[in-house]
Amino acid sequence: MLKVGLALLVLPCLLLMAGYMYELSGVNDCLGLGGSFNYELLACDQSNDHPFMPYTVRHPLLVNGGMMASVAGLFLCIIGLYKRR
Repeated sequence: MLKVGLALLVLPCLLLMAGYMYELSGVNDCLGLGGSFNYELLACDQSNDHPFMPYTVRHPLLVNGGMMASVAGLFLCIIGLYKRR
């Protein structure tokens, strides 16, 4: 139970960070070229301005599901550590 808990605790956080950093690198490249990043299409637009849309608004299921899986993993780790051997 401890191994499953650790996996549920760590993997969602790593996946969230990887997805966020991947999108952030695209946004930084676009802004560096003088464009505006279209968060709905995930594309750089040189002609129009687009409003900022937070990662949690664009991917609510991924963020909330990942955090719920991490909390479940935390509880499984606690149960696994306190279980009698």
